[in-house]
Amino acid sequence: MWEGHAGFVLPLLRPGMRVLHVGCVRQEDRGGARSTASLGTAVHPIHVIGLDTDVDELQYVRRASELAAVSTVDFVACDVRSLAVSSGSIDLVYAHGLLEREPDPVLVLAEFARVLKPDGVLALSTPDWSRTRVKPKTANVDAALRGWTLLRHRQGGDPFAGRHVDDWVRRAGFRDVRSKARYYTGDDYRGLARTIETELAEALDASDDMDPQLASAARSAWMWVRGGQGEVSECWVETVAVR
Repeated sequence: MWEGHAGFVLPLLRPGMRVLHVGCVRQEDRGGARSTASLGTAVHPIHVIGLDTDVDELQYVRRASELAAVSTVDFVACDVRSLAVSSGSIDLVYAHGLLEREPDPVLVLAEFARVLKPDGVLALSTPDWSRTRVKPKTANVDAALRGWTLLRHRQGGDPFAGRHVDDWVRRAGFRDVRSKARYYTGDDYRGLARTIETELAEALDASDDMDPQLASAARSAWMWVRGGQGEVSECWVETVAVR
């Protein structure tokens, strides 16, 4: 699935490019690293660098890449706010599912601009949970989603980041900004419920005080997991801009 999310990037690739995939590891299924490998084999020659903060996961995906004989890909551990890359050395920066978890997305985007060459390309895939379609949207589903979005906001992120990404990109100094909303079948109905239930439960366990709103949302998520089947279409805003 994550390779599919990178599909809009493929027409932007040219032989000889240096490409940066920021936030390339996803704990759930390491699918982001598979997208890094896909980018590394899309055209020839190309050099793709996958960056993330998780050293252990990067060691795993580096080994998997070596076993798959994808020699055009490297993996580097670093903070997304301070990329271990020289200024003006990258042709294209790609990030999927990153900005919604960042408390200062404009700062992150300015760092992307630093490493890009003049006229380098920025490609972002950013969720907008305000437009995600969940059917059926029962009272428990609605309550669980409200509590989960509240939790994400409290953690410094923005689950509706896709609404604001164009403004953030322009504020970071990019031009020729173009965005398109696209719907993907993401987690299955109960899979999304389990993710939300787990994140709410972990937040409650880590807190000294029981938050009644999050506790109520966690109970609703518990009921959602044990309910019937349904459908989820996640809204992702795909943005392309020029430095």
